[in-house]
Amino acid sequence: MNSTAKEKYEFLKKILSSKEKIAVAYSGGADSALLSAIAASLPGTDAVGIFLNSPLVPEREYESAIKTAEEIGILLIVVDFDPLFIDGFSKNQKKRCYLCKKEMMKIIKGTAEQNGISDIADGLNASDISEFRPGIPACEEEGVWHPFVDADITKKDIREISRSLGFSFADKPSSACLASRIPYGDLITAEKLKIIESAEEVLFSLCLSTVRVRAHGDIARIETSIDDFEKILKNRELIAGEFKKLGFSYICLDVEGFRSGSLDRP
Repeated sequence: MNSTAKEKYEFLKKILSSKEKIAVAYSGGADSALLSAIAASLPGTDAVGIFLNSPLVPEREYESAIKTAEEIGILLIVVDFDPLFIDGFSKNQKKRCYLCKKEMMKIIKGTAEQNGISDIADGLNASDISEFRPGIPACEEEGVWHPFVDADITKKDIREISRSLGFSFADKPSSACLASRIPYGDLITAEKLKIIESAEEVLFSLCLSTVRVRAHGDIARIETSIDDFEKILKNRELIAGEFKKLGFSYICLDVEGFRSGSLDRP
């Protein structure tokens, strides 16, 4: 671990140690996993992770989150959550993420309170602040604490610290909810989410590192690492056949490659 990351890591442990009990809004991604691992390792601090399982979470991510919780040794509370019942969410406007995150944090707060915990933390980091993240105001309105931001820990720092501590998730690719594959204004339905998840599973079966299937009506736009383009092209007949079974008429490979949040850009 480099000296800068080590200083930030030590400061993070110090501020987390000031809490007797912490509930972490846990997704199983590298950010919340590291925060959970550190909080759980501190003597004198009781930590639990709260995971909201919903139609927005691919089954592979749910299974990965469970395994990661076992690896880091944190008690994990799993709560079922269906955002499709949130008023206005399915309409998929720009405030979709805000509506969802607001309800998520209310549920996490309620679950934490049932377990005698008042301090809720999430894995938001210093790199996230400059990005388009409508869910941040919702978290702040619900009083969620951002320890990584307080410690000025960036995404790069998180991977550096996780790697130094020997965690398997250190280089885990970033994930995002399945709703992020549907362009704003297009209705979000349980059926669409399932189709997108199934399409991405076809691609993951080819051992691709990063995958997004953006659903533009009956057009599937595949975003993946440019290094994986050759695999896509070698398996284009298989991909086309499986995607058409799912209802897509046209299957496109985005030549710009994977871009996080590409549907948020003009």
